[in-house]
Amino acid sequence: MCKNFSSYMEADADQLDVMVCDEAHRMWEKSRNRFIPKARQTGKLQIEELIHASRVTVFFIDDNQPVRPDEIGHSSYVASHARQQGYNLYDYTLDAQFRCCGSDAFIRWISNTLEVETSAVAKWNVDSPFSFRIFDSADGLEAEIRQRLKEGFKARITAGFCWEWSKPKDDGSLVDDVVIGDYRRPWNAKPDAGHLANDVPPASVWAYDLRGERQIGCIYTAQGFEFDYVGVIFGRDLVYRKGLGWVGDRGSHTTRS
Repeated sequence: MCKNFSSYMEADADQLDVMVCDEAHRMWEKSRNRFIPKARQTGKLQIEELIHASRVTVFFIDDNQPVRPDEIGHSSYVASHARQQGYNLYDYTLDAQFRCCGSDAFIRWISNTLEVETSAVAKWNVDSPFSFRIFDSADGLEAEIRQRLKEGFKARITAGFCWEWSKPKDDGSLVDDVVIGDYRRPWNAKPDAGHLANDVPPASVWAYDLRGERQIGCIYTAQGFEFDYVGVIFGRDLVYRKGLGWVGDRGSHTTRS
C-alpha cells in the first residue's frame, strides 16, 4: 500500500506494523490534506503522525535531496525528535546503490564537482565508461539525446525547476513553458492534468513512454528514475561564480506546481 505522508492525520495508533517512508527528506512540518476538513486536522507534527500510525517507522533520507524550502526531513531532525520523545532509534547508513550502474566513483565525482560533498575524486577519469559533456545550447543537448534514442538507448531531457508549469490547453496539448532564446519545449504533463492530447503521456509513464521524448522532465516526475543518457538543462537557480563556486539563487526557482 502506497500513500503520501499527509494520509495519516486520522490514523489509529499502531495502525501498521511497519511503515517505510521513502524520500523522507521531503517531509513537512505539518500535514496538508485538502480532503480532510481543517476542523478534523490534528495540527500535530507530520513526523509524529507517521510514528503514531505504526509500530516501526523507517525513514529513508538523503539530506542533499529536498526539493522545496518547506521540506524539513533532515536526518538530524528525525533523530532529534526521536530522542526527545524517548523512542528507540536505530541509525544506519546505506553505503551502496544501484543507480549509475553502481558506480560510486562517478557519483562521488558529480557530488565533488557540484560542491555537494567533498571527495578525493576531484578530476574526471578519461578512461571512465561514463560519457560526460557540456553543451553550449539546449538545441545541441537535445540533438545528442535524440541521437542516443535512435541508437536504442533510454534517454530523456530534464531541467531545473526555473519555469512555470502550466496546465494543459483545452485541447490537451502542453504549453511550451521552458523557453531559452528560440528553444521552446513543454514540461511533462502534471499528475492531475486530466484530459491530454494523444501525443502526450501521463506523468506516471513519462519516463518510459515513447511520447515522453518530446517533453522536459521536471524534478517531480524525473526524480527516482534512471536512464542510459540524461540531458540536464541548468537554469538560473544554480550558477557558477568565479571565486565563489556554485551559487544557488532561490529567486530563480519556481516553487509553484
